[in-house]
Amino acid sequence: MTYKSAETGERLDKFLAAHTENLTRTAAAHLIESGSCTVNGKRTAKNYKLRAGDEVSLTIPEAKPVGIIPEEMPIEIVYEDRDLLIVNKPRKVVVHPAHGNRSGTLVNFLMHHCGDSLSGINGEIRPGIVHRIDKNTSGLLLAAKNDFTHTRLAEQLKKHSVKREYQAVVSGAVKEPGIISAPIGRHKIRRKEMTVNGLNPREAITHYDVIRNYENAAHLRVRLETGRTHQIRVHMAYIGHPVLGDDVYGNGKPKWLEGQCLHAYKLGFTHPRTGEYMEFESGLPEYFLKLLRQLR
Repeated sequence: MTYKSAETGERLDKFLAAHTENLTRTAAAHLIESGSCTVNGKRTAKNYKLRAGDEVSLTIPEAKPVGIIPEEMPIEIVYEDRDLLIVNKPRKVVVHPAHGNRSGTLVNFLMHHCGDSLSGINGEIRPGIVHRIDKNTSGLLLAAKNDFTHTRLAEQLKKHSVKREYQAVVSGAVKEPGIISAPIGRHKIRRKEMTVNGLNPREAITHYDVIRNYENAAHLRVRLETGRTHQIRVHMAYIGHPVLGDDVYGNGKPKWLEGQCLHAYKLGFTHPRTGEYMEFESGLPEYFLKLLRQLR
């Protein structure tokens, strides 16, 4: 496809995203860097400032399959239509294959369930994982079946208009509701961990209120305003109330939990195709209820 620039001064990646359906600015930048876009017949940088009359040519490569084996798994589908689906992810299930987790992931399940109905954003045929939750966090997770849906859901997340609420049990009594506003970045030494004011910190805001206090613990409702890696776990540890069972940011007790007591119980968003606001809730899983019974 070829475009003629009518204005002067607009960045090339921004121009492509605005003029190409279902193309995000990040995806446009990748295409420019890979040589799939030229200006006046020549390769250029993503931050090239267009001049009036510039001819921009873009070739979007065929989406290529990735080496992910489809797997049937006992994962609950809460909602599904032709554009998206919502699953209730169990604990101990990793969202995306990585080193050490090539099978048994949510993506393996989605590859099996969705068949040919998959997102092709970033040039790969794969289910559109729009957001993630940690391996040992349970609850609702949204996936897109096509580029149209993926792009628009990603825009909602960027604008903080997707409602994501969790329930957690944390160490120590919590006296009152609060807001934690502390930037999160990668730990300078322990590179798999995140920390407040770490490397390249990004804005992170977490809201919480108290459902019930126990002798040495509190049951909280937590709402994400931003969505940084490990955000709730890092923020709660930062204010001295680490999530119970968290063996990275807390003390890992009680051991039988085998991970943090954290459940993504509410998810709300505007459907990209219909414009309808949709909201879903998930009941607390057995491990969470067992801990509450012990605390009582």
